Amino acid sequence: MLVLELTQLEKAYGAVKALDGLSLTVPEGCLYGLLGPNGAGKTTTLRILATLLAPDAGRVSVAGVDALKDPRGVRRLLGYVAQEVAIDKILTGRELLQLQGDLYHLQRGVRDARIAELVQRLSMAEWIDRRCGTYSGGMRRRLDLAAGLLHQPRVLVLDEPTVGLDIESRAAIWQVLRELRQQGTTVLLSSHYLEEVEALADAMAIIDAGRVIAEGTPEALKQQLGGDRVTLRVREFSDQKEADQLCALLEPVEGVRQIVVNRSQGYSLNLVVEGESVLQGLRAKLEGAGLPVFALAQSRPSLDDVYLQATGRTLMDAELAVAGQRDPKQERKQSMR
Repeated sequence: MLVLELTQLEKAYGAVKALDGLSLTVPEGCLYGLLGPNGAGKTTTLRILATLLAPDAGRVSVAGVDALKDPRGVRRLLGYVAQEVAIDKILTGRELLQLQGDLYHLQRGVRDARIAELVQRLSMAEWIDRRCGTYSGGMRRRLDLAAGLLHQPRVLVLDEPTVGLDIESRAAIWQVLRELRQQGTTVLLSSHYLEEVEALADAMAIIDAGRVIAEGTPEALKQQLGGDRVTLRVREFSDQKEADQLCALLEPVEGVRQIVVNRSQGYSLNLVVEGESVLQGLRAKLEGAGLPVFALAQSRPSLDDVYLQATGRTLMDAELAVAGQRDPKQERKQSMR
C-alpha cells in the first residue's frame, strides 16, 4: 500500500524553480531516502508534504488524505523533524516535550508515559531535565526527534537529521530509525550523505534540479550501471573540446560501455566498463595517441556514480552549482505564506 503520493509538484521562489514536476510514491512501512545536493528541492518537498508550504501546482496525498484539502488531517498522521532545530532555550527538554504533547491533545498520563519511553530510547535521561540552552547539537537533534515521535505518527519525515552531528549521536539516530522501520513506521529521510542513504534506505530517489532522476533500491540503482567504474585523467586533457576528442578515442575500446565527463576534476572521465582486459586496452589506446595517463583508478559502482551517470556531475559539483542561485530571504518569505 502506498502511504505517500506526490504528483507533479511545482514550486518557484521568484525566478528560481525549486520543484519542476516532481513525482514520488512511498510504500507503507518503508524507510525511504531522498538523496540530492543542497538546493535540489528536498527541503521544499518535505515542507509541502508537512503542509508548511503550498505548491504552485501538483497533488499530495498521505494515507489517502489530500494534504491540500485537509492539512489538519495530514498533520495528525505526520511527525516532522525540520533541518533547522528550533528549541526554546529556557525550557528543559522534558518541559518542551510536555508542551508538544499538550499541543497534540494527549492525555497527561499517555503523554508522560510516552516521554519516559522516548527519553530511554534516545538515551536522554542524563540531561533531559536541563535547560535546552545548555544542549549540544547532538542533544538538540535527539530532542527534536523525540518531539516528532511523541504522538506516534504513521509517517516520520526527517530533513537532514544528522547534519553536523558527532559519531555517537549519529549512530543513536540511525538505530532509532531502524527500530521504527521494524515496527512499521514509514520514514522519509532526506540527506546528501551517500553513506547514510545507502546504510538505511529500503528504497530511494535521487533528486536534482527539482525532479526525480532515478529511483529504486540502492543496490538496484548501482547494478543498473553494470560493470566496474574507471576514473581516468590525462595531463593534456583540459577543456570540453579535448574531452569530446578523448571520448571518441576511447569509445571503441572493447569493454567500454559508457563514458561521462566529470568537469569538477580537470575534465576527468568516468567510464563504466566490463572485462578484465579493459584497462590494458585503455592504456594502449592512450599511449598510441601520445597521451600519458596521469591517474587511473578502478572500483565498484557507488551511489555517487549513479548520480554522476544520470547528471554528468558529482553531488559535490551540484551543490557548488546551486550555492549562489537561491535567495534565502525570498525563500523564507515564500515559506511563511
